[in-house]
Amino acid sequence: MRFFLSKALALTAAFIASSPAFADALEGGAVAAPDQYGAEVAAQILKQGGNAVDAAVATAFTLAVTYPEAGNIGGGGFMTLYIDGKPYFLDYRETAPNAATRDMYLDENGEVIENLSLIGARAAGVPGTVMGLWEAHQRFGTLPWSELIAPAVGYAKNGFIVAEKQYQYRKDALDLFNASTNFSDYFGSMKSGEIFRQPELAVTLQRIADLGVKEFYSGRTADLLVAQMQSDQGLITRQDLQDYTVVWREPLQVSFRGNTLYTAPPPSSGGVALAQLIGIKEARAADFKGVKLNSARYIHLLAEIEKRVFADRADYLGDPAFSEVPVKQLTDPAYLKQRSAEVNPNAISPTEAVRPGLERHQTTHFSIVDVQGNAVSNTYTLNWDYGSGVVVRGAGFLLNDQMDDFSAKPGVANAFGVVGGDANAIAPGKRMLSSMSPSLVTRDGKVTLVLGTPGGSRIFTSIFQVLNNLYDYDLPLEKAVAAQRVHHQLLPKDTIYYDSYAPLTGKVADELKGMGYVLEDQGWEMGDIQAIRVNGTQVETASDPRGRGVGVVVTQSLANAEARQLALAQCRSPQVRVDSQAALTGSFPRLAASTTVAPPSTHLPPACHLRQSDPPARHLP
Repeated sequence: MRFFLSKALALTAAFIASSPAFADALEGGAVAAPDQYGAEVAAQILKQGGNAVDAAVATAFTLAVTYPEAGNIGGGGFMTLYIDGKPYFLDYRETAPNAATRDMYLDENGEVIENLSLIGARAAGVPGTVMGLWEAHQRFGTLPWSELIAPAVGYAKNGFIVAEKQYQYRKDALDLFNASTNFSDYFGSMKSGEIFRQPELAVTLQRIADLGVKEFYSGRTADLLVAQMQSDQGLITRQDLQDYTVVWREPLQVSFRGNTLYTAPPPSSGGVALAQLIGIKEARAADFKGVKLNSARYIHLLAEIEKRVFADRADYLGDPAFSEVPVKQLTDPAYLKQRSAEVNPNAISPTEAVRPGLERHQTTHFSIVDVQGNAVSNTYTLNWDYGSGVVVRGAGFLLNDQMDDFSAKPGVANAFGVVGGDANAIAPGKRMLSSMSPSLVTRDGKVTLVLGTPGGSRIFTSIFQVLNNLYDYDLPLEKAVAAQRVHHQLLPKDTIYYDSYAPLTGKVADELKGMGYVLEDQGWEMGDIQAIRVNGTQVETASDPRGRGVGVVVTQSLANAEARQLALAQCRSPQVRVDSQAALTGSFPRLAASTTVAPPSTHLPPACHLRQSDPPARHLP
């Protein structure tokens, strides 16, 4: 097994029709999204000839309306992409405002003030979602920006039907916020099975559609956000918004059994954790031989591995712009072999003996694959249900409570019970540590699996178990996603969490208790996996039965998709001249590599004109 960071890859113009992606086109595209609205919008974009990034942008904006407990424009996230045979990772995580201080959530005695990092304007980091989606679209999108936001505008203006679980989340949030924010003014009228409209949000989204990213960070929407901050004694300023940037990073790459997993690097802890989970498990392969899935022995072995991963997470991981994050050391095979030797296959390792080894749950995820085999795995979040509970008055969108993901006080647990250290202490402009792990797997340079989940600290342990279900136990995708999942994170001591969907009961529970484990229903579902699997040219989806997600396979004419991609190639590159009529009719000449280049034609295909009418892009890192 090998662990390494892939080289940063620059986008280069290419003749789309002759790319390897088209040589083995899939039977269609696919989407697995957390609700029917997001899935339907993505499917429609793919049918129109949009690519995976187009569908991802449209889905993200739609979920900001129809899945307000987690979908957002007031939060942030990560996106792992595989485009034309190359991996990319986009970090659009929130950042701490410039006025943030290390001890801002502590009282005069140095103790953490309850809920200050979770509720209200001071809990919010500088949002990154709109900038992230804009940058992904500017680099890889093909359909016009405004066209991708139109479905979200429609759902905000005309409404959507509230789901039962959604209503329950809203009730819990009302109890939590307890009139300390303006949440009830906007969401108090939500009722299960009834239409819910968000007129202010519709106007905001239309402005973003018309004016682009600058509207959110320096336009009318920025004015409204800053006014809300001033009204609620929050910290985000106009300067914070103007200073915000996304970061294109090198995705973390894990090679195992002929497969390559691409996943999130720091400031996510998820990628490093997945690399460690896979590596330690591979080193202890003999212990797992013949072990039944989700038996007491299997769960014990997982817990032994997970507690060491969480010990490392607490001490070493944070924003790489502010501290040195030892990714190479933490994923080095020799180090993982050393850590694996500490695993006790027969009994619980004492918690106090598990040390670092070197000298929420309302996030949401969707997965998309297009007919060319390009893929997007996107996880974004407000942190807890409905974020901070603060709605930007006049703009209609919720702000995150992502500041809780910092270590308010090193050594003290956050809302997920996870302990952090100095590497994740609060600092102005810093990105808080995350567990989000949007992931995809390739084999022989082609995407075979796209997956991710919400769940806070449960994210990477859930993904790890689904990978085990697929590659160790050969479960069909649907069963691999639905199977029982458990979680252990070092602290609380010797505690294994389960969910009500697949509780730990009977003989397995008795055996674990007999070993000394405490079994606890965590009170919410163990993630909401959205997965797509590719086998040759066939695609299948699986949406976790724990949620209300929907998977859709979209069959479409490859010629239509090629036409749009080929037209875009002419826009992007002055080195290929293509007859525009051929592009529109699906008649594609194969050009030799030595084709003489003419200056770009003034008679450009429609896609070029549409993109030229979009607002100008900000600087692309």
